[in-house]
Amino acid sequence: MSPDADSPRGPGRPSSAGGRGTASPPGRRRGALAPTLAILGVLIVLILGLASIWTDVLWYSQLGFTEVFRTRLLTEIGLFVVAGLLTGGTVFAAMTIAYRSRPVYAPVAVDQASLERYRETIEPLRRLVTIAVPAALGLFAGSAASQRWETFQLWWNRVPFDQVDPQFGMDIGFFVFTLPWLQFVVGLLTTITVLTALVSVITHYLYGGLRVQGPAPRLTSVARIHLSVIAAAFLLLRAVDYWIGRYAMTTKQPTSRFVGSTFTGLSYTDANATLNARGVLAAIAAIIAILFLVGAFVDRWRMLPLYGVVLLVISAVVIGGIYPAVVQRFRVNPSPQSYELPYLKHNIDSTRAAYGLDQVKTQAYRAQTEASPQDLRDDANSIPGIRLLDPALVSDTFKQLEQNKQYYQFADALDVDRYTVNGQSRDAVVAVRELNLGGVPADKRNWFNDHFVYTHGFGLVAAFGNEPSSTGAPAFFEGGIPVRGTLGKYEPRIYFGEESPEYSIVGGPPDGPKRELDYPDDASPTQQANTTYTGKGGVEVGSLLRRTLYALKFREQNILLSQGVTDQSRIMYHRNPRERVEKVAPYLTLDGDPYPSVVDGRVVWIVDGYTTSNRYPYSSLSFLDQATADSLTASSTSVAALAQEQVNYIRNSVKATVDAYDGTVTLYAWDEEDPVLSAWRKVFPSSVKPLASIGGNLMSHLRYPEDLFKVQRTLLARYHVTDSAAFFSGGDFWQVPPEPNPRTGTAAGATTLLPRQPAFYLSIQMPEQDSPRFSLTSTFIPTQGGRNTLRGFLAVDADAGSEAGKRREDFGTLRLLQLPTDTIKGPGQMQNDFNANPTVSTELNLLSGTGGASTVEKGNLLTLPMAGGFLYVQPVYVRGKGETSYPVLQRVLVGYGSKIGFAPTLDAALNQVFGTSPLTAGGTGGTGGTSPSPGASPGASPGASPGAGADVRTSLQQALSDAQRAVQDSDAALKAGDFTRYGEAQTRLKDAIARAVAAQGRLGETASGATLSPAPTGSPAAAQ
Repeated sequence: MSPDADSPRGPGRPSSAGGRGTASPPGRRRGALAPTLAILGVLIVLILGLASIWTDVLWYSQLGFTEVFRTRLLTEIGLFVVAGLLTGGTVFAAMTIAYRSRPVYAPVAVDQASLERYRETIEPLRRLVTIAVPAALGLFAGSAASQRWETFQLWWNRVPFDQVDPQFGMDIGFFVFTLPWLQFVVGLLTTITVLTALVSVITHYLYGGLRVQGPAPRLTSVARIHLSVIAAAFLLLRAVDYWIGRYAMTTKQPTSRFVGSTFTGLSYTDANATLNARGVLAAIAAIIAILFLVGAFVDRWRMLPLYGVVLLVISAVVIGGIYPAVVQRFRVNPSPQSYELPYLKHNIDSTRAAYGLDQVKTQAYRAQTEASPQDLRDDANSIPGIRLLDPALVSDTFKQLEQNKQYYQFADALDVDRYTVNGQSRDAVVAVRELNLGGVPADKRNWFNDHFVYTHGFGLVAAFGNEPSSTGAPAFFEGGIPVRGTLGKYEPRIYFGEESPEYSIVGGPPDGPKRELDYPDDASPTQQANTTYTGKGGVEVGSLLRRTLYALKFREQNILLSQGVTDQSRIMYHRNPRERVEKVAPYLTLDGDPYPSVVDGRVVWIVDGYTTSNRYPYSSLSFLDQATADSLTASSTSVAALAQEQVNYIRNSVKATVDAYDGTVTLYAWDEEDPVLSAWRKVFPSSVKPLASIGGNLMSHLRYPEDLFKVQRTLLARYHVTDSAAFFSGGDFWQVPPEPNPRTGTAAGATTLLPRQPAFYLSIQMPEQDSPRFSLTSTFIPTQGGRNTLRGFLAVDADAGSEAGKRREDFGTLRLLQLPTDTIKGPGQMQNDFNANPTVSTELNLLSGTGGASTVEKGNLLTLPMAGGFLYVQPVYVRGKGETSYPVLQRVLVGYGSKIGFAPTLDAALNQVFGTSPLTAGGTGGTGGTSPSPGASPGASPGASPGAGADVRTSLQQALSDAQRAVQDSDAALKAGDFTRYGEAQTRLKDAIARAVAAQGRLGETASGATLSPAPTGSPAAAQ
């Protein structure tokens, strides 16, 4: 065959090594452009990548966490190099062996003749392909391996759990730390083997080592040995995979599906059939691998490995699939309870241990629906802890009363904390006044103002959680600009917050111009006070090199050119508290709601960090995003559910703080016994401080984390049942109730679509406790029957105490009140009673005003054990119309059993339900009435006749009815255009309102308010 006959250049055309035609110089110039552009592109990418890495080094170095960045980077590089070289080197070696062992002969078969033309076509590119293909595969493998740096480090620094699994008797640390790494290694090697086999077969086929046609042998001896070794390696890896897969079954969903539930871990069929099957398959795969090696060198055994492969496939189907199915179908399914209960018990015990539910204190609570004034007096200390200020509702109130300027803002859902005021620990609703660049006037927005002038927020605002002002607005004990209040002197500037700008450039010479707007100051000629940052936060950016680096990082040339950047300037970025903690502790799952506190003269953000795993044997898997989602995360942008992650082990192992002034991140070991945290502390020895280093002031603001509690309550809805047989039947499973008071964006009638009710921080006194404790609470209702009755009440002691370096003994204790019957109304039923009560409904219409001048908004419906039963408390707010409107607390709803109280104060509402208030009768102080005299009917004032309260109630009811008719007449007159009738109706309305207010006042003064009857059972409003 002529060399030129099949050449792409055609006969007679000059070769590349021959003479040059006239078209060559232009061709060369065109050919030089693409490589030049490619080189420039690579250089740009390298420069930008270098700038990103360098600025990361500077950021970690400034915070003192260089160890974290260095360890992670080196681990990723090491895994990338090892996996990349192993993959690329193996593929390259396979291609080279296949090429060099090609037979030298003239093709005789038709397919070989065709392949000869392909070989001639690709021959000029062969060396490039031999390098490019392994390199590309190595890059992909290295990139994938580098993402498993956490798996490697946990395996390398593993520690024992000192607990064993019930099936294999192995330490749980093997399943959590070692098994994931072994599976990754086996998976990587299997992938490399498959890729090697693929390129080897292709290369052998192209160059004649493997033929599919013709009378000659299909494989050359070298090709047979080569492919047999690869096949043996693959089968050995399959054997290892079968074997270690036995241990991985401890976290799989079972093959059995029985009524009511499924559980994680081995079932009876898995333990007695599938485990044995996998062991047999592992042995068969290993034997066949040996046969491949023998068959590669012994001709008479050449076909034996192929028979072995057929045997393996048949065995995988019969032993691995049919046999367990037969056991399940004919042994387990006819009587599953007889076989599954021991394995279900493993799941129950392991789940409770993995989620910290094994120490829950469960108490059978026979709640009553009737209580006497004496019962309420016994629980008088609990009343002051009832939080009337709804942090999810009063953000607009904070904005209107404390925002001060449009370039400040508060979160749309505020936080709950505790402060000692006048010697008493008080629950408080708190928020920081953060910077809002969106509120800066449009004509003032430019790059310089955004990054040099508007740099920080100012001050923390705090209001009592249970004590509104006389007007219904929050009673602030800290606020204002400049800050004033009871918290003492502290650094109020908020440079690091949840709404801070992407980056700010701060600092400068002491005698230089003060460019940063500090706070509005009416006494100043410029109406503002300016400042220059003097802290250590941010990275120094004064040098030309660093200015260039950050100009590249943020793609902003002004950083390099602006004269506002001086030798003492610092650049602040990664300013969100969660983001900062996430970068210095990438192994933590962070709580969705960081909260601010004033600690030792500084505002700090407190962030809870969780260590998690999805490899705890037998423990049920949970989706964190689903478990932590509720009505608050659905309606708020400042409170987020956790990321979509599936776990079956979780611990609140780390408490982190972020200084709002200088951005300092401090990590404290909160659960020093957690093995996962212990492993990470070996990885990063200096990054986490011990529990003993937590100061007393900081300790007093630490609390039980909300997201952990929501995960635990989700699991406890089923795993409060510890008896295997009862769990198997599923008859006593619970659920977290849907939000009983849906707000904007939620359909009130579609209960199946409602998000779950959030958990609430408040101070309560659980049965057998001697005093109220700051707690986190939630309720449970049945999953079956559609009834919104209360079946369980969960509270966790959330007060860490105030002793330096030591948590309070009862902190984190979960207490579950388990109700034996469906006699107690759940939140949904109580909310229905509130809404349907005619007296409440009428007065709410009055509060709304004529023509909807105002809007009534109901706050969080709180549930708390009290007076031998359960008390429901719900604040009622009124919001006016207009952009500057805000909610003000006007009424309080109280429910106990079938009784409802509705009054301007909690004290008066309790009077209506119980006939007296513990705030007055119990001697704890307060206003709202006194004790009835002996012989008087419940609710009567001292010296009043038994019928006096009834007369006042009758007057109130008549006034409300008259007001309702006047409202209806007013609407009818407006529609008819009769303004004379409208004026008369308005006059009657004003008179009725005045009479109603007077009657309500008399009720409050005499402490004789009527108990409001719930809506009739058959009313339409009572339907759930």
